[in-house]
Amino acid sequence: MRDMASDTQSIRSAAMLLLALGESEAATVLKQLDAKIVQRLGTAMAQLKQASREEVASAVGDFVMTMERQADIKVGSDDYIRKVLTQALGDDKANGIIDRIVTGQRGKGLEVLKWMDPRATAEIIRLEHPQIIAIVIAYLDADMSAQVLGKLPSWLQSEVLLRVAQLEGIHPNALSKLDESIQKQIALKGASISSSLGGPKAAASILNFMPTETLEELRKVDEVMGQRLQDLMFVFEDMMKIDDKGIQTILREVDSARLVVALKGAEPGMLQHFLKNMSQRAAEMLKDDLESRGPVKLSEVEAAQKEMLATARKLADAGTIMMGGAGGEAYV
Repeated sequence: MRDMASDTQSIRSAAMLLLALGESEAATVLKQLDAKIVQRLGTAMAQLKQASREEVASAVGDFVMTMERQADIKVGSDDYIRKVLTQALGDDKANGIIDRIVTGQRGKGLEVLKWMDPRATAEIIRLEHPQIIAIVIAYLDADMSAQVLGKLPSWLQSEVLLRVAQLEGIHPNALSKLDESIQKQIALKGASISSSLGGPKAAASILNFMPTETLEELRKVDEVMGQRLQDLMFVFEDMMKIDDKGIQTILREVDSARLVVALKGAEPGMLQHFLKNMSQRAAEMLKDDLESRGPVKLSEVEAAQKEMLATARKLADAGTIMMGGAGGEAYV
């Protein structure tokens, strides 16, 4: 990525890839780069409001080709691509695309659906036979599938889900024909459709996983945008603005050992906010662990807090909890 520094288009492509990877994965990549590259990528992500499907497809295609060239040089095996994708995307996301990349079966129409707005995807497939819709839904990532299904009539949702559950596979030739059909429909219906990608909120979400110095470096490049991102970020102190039910939900998802580290040295009010939402026994155990735990590096505390923030953000995005703070949405 260092060679991209002088190439604006390459920076834009890299920004699209980072946003597509997701928050924690993008943060992991950014941590390996020098400050100047992070500055440019951060600014590009913040300024990227929309990207056409052609741009996204080109960026992803170039990335895959680069990976394949590196695989030929370094190890020359499918196992290399499989390991890299799994490490970058996690098992669930990687398993959905590994076979298509390794075997060269890269669907064009179906792949484009993954980059489109769920409403647009639903519009393209809504008049298809439920079995065809089920295949498309099964092809998409689970979170995307849920959003697309939510745009379809309620009676059709249950029909499609039943067919997805009964689906045992699809012949490659049939999948190829479906891919061609989807591609034609996109050309007819979706000429003006662009992917909803990036923007300040997406960049702020990624910054939540980054060291605090990253935001300061970005502010040196663009003070106005830096301030806007800071206003959108969700910090650990914003946990105080999450209601009791939300805190209880977070506690069920967080490892108790990481909770101890995250709350080490926390203000009394913050500690009490968590203690009051725990059982008496669990609260006593937490207090004992905090007292018996020796000094903890600030970097370790911040890392544990970022893990909790990631959990909170995931729950908020799923609509399970209401997140307070500047980055949260208003409720009426």
